[in-house]
Amino acid sequence: MATLHERKNYREAIMRTLYEATEGNRLLGVAGAKLRDDLHMPEQDLAAACTYLAGEGLITVDWARGNTPAMVTLTHQGIRFMEAEEEEPR
Repeated sequence: MATLHERKNYREAIMRTLYEATEGNRLLGVAGAKLRDDLHMPEQDLAAACTYLAGEGLITVDWARGNTPAMVTLTHQGIRFMEAEEEEPR
């Protein structure tokens, strides 16, 4: 199981990847298998991160058998969250 630090990094990576891949369009999504492969993330950690982000209202998940994310999409709230992150000075 992932550490707290790893879990936070996984969630941030999912949000960033979704936002970049969909260009902030909530009508587009990314296949769970593509996220897993692109982020080199274990299946159970992807499912846990998606469950957390969905619970926060930032993404929606279409689940496949075995509690596996089939399609992941940003919500309006998720897009606003990423836009605020993008505007924040570093």
